[in-house]
This record gives sequence, C-alpha cells and structure tokens, in this order.
Amino acid sequence: MLDLLTERERNRVLRTGVRRRFRPREVVFHEGDPGDSLHIVTDGAFIARGSSTLGEVIAVNVFGVGDVFGEMVLLTPGTRRSATVASHGRGATLMVMRGDFEALMEDGGNLDRVLLSLLAERNRVLTAHLVELLFAPVMQRVCMRLLEFSQKVASGADEGWVALSQEDLATLAGTTRSTVNRVLRRARELGLVELAHGRIRITDEQALGQSARRALRR
Repeated sequence: MLDLLTERERNRVLRTGVRRRFRPREVVFHEGDPGDSLHIVTDGAFIARGSSTLGEVIAVNVFGVGDVFGEMVLLTPGTRRSATVASHGRGATLMVMRGDFEALMEDGGNLDRVLLSLLAERNRVLTAHLVELLFAPVMQRVCMRLLEFSQKVASGADEGWVALSQEDLATLAGTTRSTVNRVLRRARELGLVELAHGRIRITDEQALGQSARRALRR
C-alpha cells in the first residue's frame, strides 16, 4: 500500500500511524467488534478467521508484510468487524486511525485509487478461495494454502521452515487435521516437504504446485 502512495501521503501515514507489536496468536480485533482503524503489516503474518452459519471457524485470509487489513469498517461507517484477525507468530503493524484516514481521503491524491485496487484484489482472492472450497480436491487445497502461507512468511533466517501446525493448515484449507496429516505424509514421501513438530519446510515448491494442479485435473 505504501509503495502506491505519493511521497507526501506515505510520509503522512508513517508520521501519524501507530506502531503496534503482537505476541504469537494475539488477537488484533474480534469478529463483531466496532472498528476505528486499519492495519498495515510491517512484520510477521496475520490470519483472518470468520464463523460460518453452522458455527464453524474458517480461515478467510492470510496477510503478510505490506498487506492491509481492517479497512472495510472505515469505508462503510457503522459496520462491525467481519472477521477475527490474530497474529500467527510475533508480528507488527502500522495502525492508521479513522480520523487520520479520513483526513487523507479529504486531501485527495492516490489513496482512493489505492483502496480501489486493494478491494479489487481482496475480492479476487476471496472469490478464488470460495471456488476452491466448493470444487477443488482436498489435496489441491492443502498444497495451495501451504504454498501461499509459506510465501507470506518466507524468511531466509529460518532456512525455509515455517511455523504452521497441521491444525492451522486444516483451518486454512477448510478440511480436517487428519486429512492434512495424510496429505503431508504423502508429500513427504514424494520429497516435496519436510516435517517437524509444528513446522513445515517446502523442499520443492514447483513440484508441490504441480501436484496440486494434477489433483485438480483428476
């Protein structure tokens, strides 16, 4: 988001934004809360979870460095948070409050176009995930969500390892932990991943993506 703003807008956001740090699994806000701010991720990864009509918890998005979340309540006053967002590991954000956001909007500039681009991309991603949940085989969903999460939190210091439990991956893929365990064991047998307690490392990203696409064609 910051890269798309003018230098003046970017400096103003950096000057007025509040820097916040979060512990692993610390909640930024809950579904149904009133909202008065948006967050720009500056470190770590954050997972948005929502509740289905049956009361099931499903992961609806993953936000990595540079991503923005929480902007919808600022664009549609009176609405409440549509999902619970929590830090996956240690994370940090730049929080922009409603007053500063509205002042930026009143000044014109690029912010309206930036937000339109963000919302269009958010809609594209959520639509793709919905289609995937409805029609894609479970192996494809698990592989694609693992690839996506790994790219969001990639860190050379961890030598490719990402802290992601099978339970969390099951939530991201919309399936059960036992199914994720079966898919990951098969992927390990094929030499595509390495597994450790609460951690996963993709050893062949291209082959893992190809496995997901082959699953889709079956």
